[in-house]
Amino acid sequence: MAVLPIRIMGDPVLHASAAPVEEITEEVRTLVSDMFETMDAAPGVGLAAPQVGVGLRLYTYSYQDDEGQPWRGVIINPVLWMHPLVPGDPDPDEESEGCLSFPGERFPLRRSERVLVTGTDLDGTPVRIEVDGWRARIMQHEFDHLDGILYIDRLDDSDWKTTQKIARKRGWGRPGQSWTPGIDDIEA
Repeated sequence: MAVLPIRIMGDPVLHASAAPVEEITEEVRTLVSDMFETMDAAPGVGLAAPQVGVGLRLYTYSYQDDEGQPWRGVIINPVLWMHPLVPGDPDPDEESEGCLSFPGERFPLRRSERVLVTGTDLDGTPVRIEVDGWRARIMQHEFDHLDGILYIDRLDDSDWKTTQKIARKRGWGRPGQSWTPGIDDIEA
């Protein structure tokens, strides 16, 4: 297993739709193992293959609920269904999220409160996950990565302009930018 560099906004793989996983090979299994190690080292609650430079439709997730119960897995070729969004502005205290591909920042974003995700696991077994709250947010965030969408692309105009200023200041927004958890001094 290895900790992989995480691509930063502006890298083309983050802004393109990922290809379906046609076959679960040893390379895919190694990628997933490396993604778990990278996500844990960052630390993060989810990591999509495009974030580590691989344009495939899969992501890992890991979250611990308020009771300390772990929730961890991988979804290959996911399909996402969402309940309609609740109208209104997001609550900055309850609905802020961050991204390992735009590290060190958090912005409020309204997401659907409940989702259903289907796909397969590493054994090719069908997976069906119906979740709400933060788990639903994680599923939507990681699924967006597979369609070339970063959460900052969904922000309101004011916050989006702020992200662009941050990106210019840090030299982001162009191909080839990445950071490696445990090596680079970036607070995710």
